[in-house]
Amino acid sequence: MIRICTQLSQGQTWIERNRGSSPQFACVLGFTATGLIPGISAAGRTPQDRKYTACADAEFLYYGNLNEKTQYPLPPLAAGVSPVMISRAVVESLKIPAYLFNAGLPVMPSVPTINLGGFPARSLTGGKAMEISNVQHLLSQGLKWGERLVSRINHGYLIIGECIVGGTTTALAVLTGLGIAAAGKVNSSHMTCNHSQKWEVVQAGLNSIYENAIENLDPLKLVAAVGDPMQVVVAGMAITASRSCSVMLAGGTQMLAVYSLACAITHFHSLLWTPANIVVGTTRWVVEDCTGGTLELAELVAAYSQKMGVNPPPLFVTQLSFSDSTYPQLQAYERGVVKEGVGAGGNCIAASLSYDWQNSQLLEAVERQLELYQKTHSN
Repeated sequence: MIRICTQLSQGQTWIERNRGSSPQFACVLGFTATGLIPGISAAGRTPQDRKYTACADAEFLYYGNLNEKTQYPLPPLAAGVSPVMISRAVVESLKIPAYLFNAGLPVMPSVPTINLGGFPARSLTGGKAMEISNVQHLLSQGLKWGERLVSRINHGYLIIGECIVGGTTTALAVLTGLGIAAAGKVNSSHMTCNHSQKWEVVQAGLNSIYENAIENLDPLKLVAAVGDPMQVVVAGMAITASRSCSVMLAGGTQMLAVYSLACAITHFHSLLWTPANIVVGTTRWVVEDCTGGTLELAELVAAYSQKMGVNPPPLFVTQLSFSDSTYPQLQAYERGVVKEGVGAGGNCIAASLSYDWQNSQLLEAVERQLELYQKTHSN
């Protein structure tokens, strides 16, 4: 159920070290106005829907189908259903401790979150997405919470996921700003990745800082220019957590960008970490997306990591399949309509790694969540 796509030996060592141990899940919520650009994302049909996607996913992850407690319904998609359905199924069934972090949302979710005191990001097109003080504060919060989270882990590992609409576009911006040729290789919530639109948006943002010596640019200033609040928080968490614990960055394009950002931050600011303890985990729908280039991007990130003198991250993929599902909302994943989000891939990898779950158990748990969701929202 777990495929190691890159760095096979290091990945196998990570798996053997953590097989049967207990995971904890941290999900970092954020917002960037980049996600409101018409057509940039499919994580909600309209910009208004996408404004509240992270809050809706957070509520479902926390409450599940207790819909009388929710304030923001899951946003309507063109097809399929939010990947939070997958993460909720795993977290609830296996009683995995889950922590929700608010890195900067436009509204407060109705669920208990750990408020990091950050602010939402403006659109990256202006090259002034966030104030540098906000980015510095969020990094310090990420570093602090990475330590706090692992102090609660006796024998286990930390999964870090994200929910931020427009995040693959800010990922492309940060990767490109770091000198990684990621154009045409990131994924998207669209069935066919909108590479040209993403690249146009990213170029608009980066052009404003290219006049500086970008190779010597503080990576925190790069994030302030074209990034989002989730990226620097997760990078900080991974840096400190990796010193004493195994870490899985749960996501595809965005987490490859976060790992690269962590490389840049530790190098520029002389921070200690243990990159060999970190892997990236995602779904097979991300890796098999023929309109993206996840494996090629992983190799580019590996080359960047080695240039920085650190171990490249192994890329893990859950082999979860919905081919045998009777629900069209889940069959949509097999067509590439929905692919990843809210740590779905990482949680499925954890279910197989720690609890030996096979595809039938994963499918049954997700279908049970979807059935309850349909019943509670039938009116």
